[in-house]
Amino acid sequence: MATVKPFRGYRPPKSIAKDLSSLPYDVMNSEEAAEMAKGKPMSLLHITRAEIDLPKGTDPHSEMVYNKAVENYQKFKDKGWLLQDEKPHFYIYAQTMDGRTQYGIVGVAAAQDYFDGIIKKHELTRPDKEEDRMVLTRYLNANIEPVFFTYKAVPEIDEIVEKIVKNNEPVYDFTAEDGFGHHFWIVEDEEDNARLEKLFAEKVPYTYVADGHHRTAAAARIMLEKKAQNPNHTGEEAYNYFMAVHFPDNQLKIIDYNRVVKDLNGLTKEEFLEKLAEKFDIEKKGTEIYKPVKLHEFSMYLDGEWYKLTAKPGTYDDNDPIDQLDVSVLSKHILEPVLDIKDLRTSKRIDFVGGIRGLKELERLVDSGKYKVAFALYPVSMQQLINIADTGNIMPPKTTWFEPKLRSGLVIHELS
Repeated sequence: MATVKPFRGYRPPKSIAKDLSSLPYDVMNSEEAAEMAKGKPMSLLHITRAEIDLPKGTDPHSEMVYNKAVENYQKFKDKGWLLQDEKPHFYIYAQTMDGRTQYGIVGVAAAQDYFDGIIKKHELTRPDKEEDRMVLTRYLNANIEPVFFTYKAVPEIDEIVEKIVKNNEPVYDFTAEDGFGHHFWIVEDEEDNARLEKLFAEKVPYTYVADGHHRTAAAARIMLEKKAQNPNHTGEEAYNYFMAVHFPDNQLKIIDYNRVVKDLNGLTKEEFLEKLAEKFDIEKKGTEIYKPVKLHEFSMYLDGEWYKLTAKPGTYDDNDPIDQLDVSVLSKHILEPVLDIKDLRTSKRIDFVGGIRGLKELERLVDSGKYKVAFALYPVSMQQLINIADTGNIMPPKTTWFEPKLRSGLVIHELS
């Protein structure tokens, strides 16, 4: 069963929470981070992307950057921009998008659960990204940014969250620059904190990494590292845990993650469509944007027109958790055999567009001439994600996109 505990978080005063909080480090590059933090000395990006405070072109993985992050983190605490709570708490973090609100519980998860298979993953990690987050965590001795977990909903947990939200004003409540609402409560009552910890231990057999595989892997490895360095290790030290926001699965919605390809692999438009027709029923939809409405249905934008592609029977296996995925169908029957794109992680001929940007963005990219064809996919379901994790499978790259992204900086967990 899952080990999830309250902790003494470092948090910003209410008056600066909006200014201090930021998008996660990995949804932007250095230039974008610098622009976002311009004129905002309290932005957490000065810690998570500390290269923005060094000469332009500084390697973001250099020791200079990590040292700058430490300097800035200490400054934030010295100035009172981050203050530690006196007692351990769970926290409730809610996000609102398009009129829909999802409520997560912020606590610290046991790193050992990752190695024991209680924290389940569905993506492979890249060693370089994992190492980067390990180094930053090592320098700061803190989980600066939370990871995004889900679990199969437990009514008793929902009842506690509902009671707290209904009876208390949020300590933070703001709309970020992207239009998404963020709301944050402290679980003050000791009985509620104890009850939540007990419910996770008794009712939640597994938790699932929704977003943040690299940070999760890095946190688990940091635990092993610190354990090896501590001859008096007990298993209760703060470094045995890392910060995560746990959302019930029935409140989450995965949005589409689409593809754009730079060329047709030497084929004419007619030859390309002819090859697609072997595996897909093709229907021309004209110039109006067409969005897939069910599993195994795709939309394609090519030469100024939209097409509906319906995968023919035999191109997928709904009894196989990987073969039933539309990203697998697309790769197996279009990207690999027709367009000669074998490895999504390394190919320079394909790019990925989160559905939050809309299908109009696919049109724009193809019409610009930079890309030749775009494919929009029906989004993966939470049940598909859980099935893949439960069966020990790994999703193909760039399969899931979660929105809103967690804001970083609303609470921080130190490892000592």
